[in-house]
Amino acid sequence: MDKRNILITNDDGFDAVGLKHLVEALKPLAHIKVVAPATNKSACAHSMTLTRPLRFKSYDDDCFMLEDGTPTDCVFLGLHTLYPDGNLPDLVVSGINVGSNMGEDITYSGTVAGAMEAVLQGVPAISISQVLDDKIKEVVDIWDYSLAKKSIFDIVQKILNGGFPLAKRKLLNINIPACNLNECNGIRITKAGFRAYGNDYRTYHDPKGGEFHWIGLHPLIWESDDKLCDFEAVNENYVSITPVKLDMTSYDDIENLNKWMDN
Repeated sequence: MDKRNILITNDDGFDAVGLKHLVEALKPLAHIKVVAPATNKSACAHSMTLTRPLRFKSYDDDCFMLEDGTPTDCVFLGLHTLYPDGNLPDLVVSGINVGSNMGEDITYSGTVAGAMEAVLQGVPAISISQVLDDKIKEVVDIWDYSLAKKSIFDIVQKILNGGFPLAKRKLLNINIPACNLNECNGIRITKAGFRAYGNDYRTYHDPKGGEFHWIGLHPLIWESDDKLCDFEAVNENYVSITPVKLDMTSYDDIENLNKWMDN
């Protein structure tokens, strides 16, 4: 059998340590191509660049940096320029993101957006994030990614051998707990939990007296103790795998809205 093909992207930027670990983890399974943003694009969500041209910078035949592009740009252009004649890859994997992408944060996430764009283009996709606690964020470059690498290797191998488990326009969102390989309790299939948001921002003044604002990172807090949600799974040292669909319709409310309109 010919070696399979995987396209990799991220939102932390071309030089991100998580991207390097992801490539290392999946190289034994498939022929890898990488298209990643030149700089960090965290929280850019599913944005696509339409107002300026984008340029690839090639590092070798299979590794490209997209200057000032988003993860969505990387996947869209990667699929349509690097895979001629419609021979699309077997899988797109986005990550390994530094930090969590759980609950409603998936709507902000550039990492998840890379996977979203892939499934819109008809290619199965996974987003993967490494959860970090506040004490280790400063040493992210030397964090042990062994659990993340083993998890993504096992899951991708299962997909390549047996097929993607979801229908069209659905993706797998994986979050790795902040623990080592031996401390992990296994894998839990989860739903997206309810994130608690704050108002973390700072107001400053430039040397000329002009005011500017800087939005910070909210602490990782959630609103319930539902054991089926991604937050609880990761908190209990389980790898969380959440199936995500792009259809955001609130089907439960259609009948109620029809009645509301008729009144």
